[in-house]
Amino acid sequence: MAPATPTRREIVLVSLLLLCILFFTRHNYHPPNNSIAADTLQPPSSPPVYPESRPRVSYDTRLSWKTSAVPETAILAHVPGWTIFDKLYILKGIIYVVTDEPQSIPDISFMISKGIFIKPGAAAEATRLPSDKELRIISTKEARELFGTGAQIIDGVTFLVNDPPQFITHYYHWSAELWFGLWRTYTSLDPSISADGNTTLPPAQRLMFSNFDAHHWRDYASMNQWVVRTSFPSVTMEFIDDWRDRTEMGRPFVFERVILADPHRLRTVCAPGSTNWWMTIRNNVVQFAGLDPAVGGGTTSNPVITYISRQKWGRRMLIKEDHEKLVRELYKLRDTYGYEVNIVAAEKMTRLEQLQLAARTTIMMGVHGNGLTSLVWMNPSPRSTVIEFFFPGGFAHDYEYTTRAMGMVHYGFWGSEYFTSPGVPTPSYPDGFQGNAIPIDGEAVARLCVDRLTLSVEVDD
Repeated sequence: MAPATPTRREIVLVSLLLLCILFFTRHNYHPPNNSIAADTLQPPSSPPVYPESRPRVSYDTRLSWKTSAVPETAILAHVPGWTIFDKLYILKGIIYVVTDEPQSIPDISFMISKGIFIKPGAAAEATRLPSDKELRIISTKEARELFGTGAQIIDGVTFLVNDPPQFITHYYHWSAELWFGLWRTYTSLDPSISADGNTTLPPAQRLMFSNFDAHHWRDYASMNQWVVRTSFPSVTMEFIDDWRDRTEMGRPFVFERVILADPHRLRTVCAPGSTNWWMTIRNNVVQFAGLDPAVGGGTTSNPVITYISRQKWGRRMLIKEDHEKLVRELYKLRDTYGYEVNIVAAEKMTRLEQLQLAARTTIMMGVHGNGLTSLVWMNPSPRSTVIEFFFPGGFAHDYEYTTRAMGMVHYGFWGSEYFTSPGVPTPSYPDGFQGNAIPIDGEAVARLCVDRLTLSVEVDD
């Protein structure tokens, strides 16, 4: 049977298809470059040549002393609970200080603990005292016997934290104790940090936590991770599983430089350094929040008063009538003097809103509690003030110390009575400290605000 004759429609379609193929082939085809084709088919006869100015990078990851003495550990700075070491060694989970002058090394109980939960009482404290399973001081001869002829280098600056997970998931304990303490210790090496936060110190390359895993450092408000990622955007973090990895390898490692933190020894750091020591961190965080780091500073801009209320929190709250009167008195300041007044509940604000408001704030106030942690983002100036409300007779150093460490002024209130450094009371937690009947004299608070903002009161510190 003869094939069917193509229809006119089929002939037209085939012709158009051929024309399209011809058109696109002529416009997109490029004849091969013979020299390029040859290069791609044949391996280069010699390695590529780089400019003479290109630096050579060493990838030697081992500190090798061969037949020489093991390099000794140097302590650059130390206060109880916070120590900076160069060439600190670890092997099988134990930290080693190598020195032929052991008398120059602080007692190990002032550098580290067992890293277990903190409980009250002398007996509980005794259970936290370190043994040779945590840290050992050894001679160079002993080090050679243990380490052999070298150790793997953990380069750059490391923050090594021996805290248990007990308090770490709390915004205050992370930012105003741990982060505060690590940076305060480290910046003792640079007494010339400028007001804009510029420093000669390289940023930390890693955070190492030897006692808890990656699921136990974030706080319920998600502030901890914000602080870390904005302070040191490139920092890496290691946790107990990573510590165990190195332990199980059974080979020595050596930190190039490490800040060892065991904050239970002393949660506050008293070390020499620049008055601008915190501005590096503060400015990084504030800038990431979208503000000029200079915001909130000086004495000529319109003051910002921020009252962080806990009245909806359910614990540690003001007497209802006293809270309402305080709000009225603060709004009177706004109406009389033109001050910006903010009455806020931190739990109803986004992280960004909290950071931005704190950075602009001149006077921050509130009942003792986590919301006051954001004082660390204020910009210290002669007017910068934190006012903290306590149940009469009660006091905690937490925010008082943090405020003074930043160069600002702190006042504690018991109703209508207030106090400031150096006349602060002994820490005390009477019945009512955690309750919801904390009194405050709104008129007294408002008068103090005016005094601070007009700088009519001299404060000794």
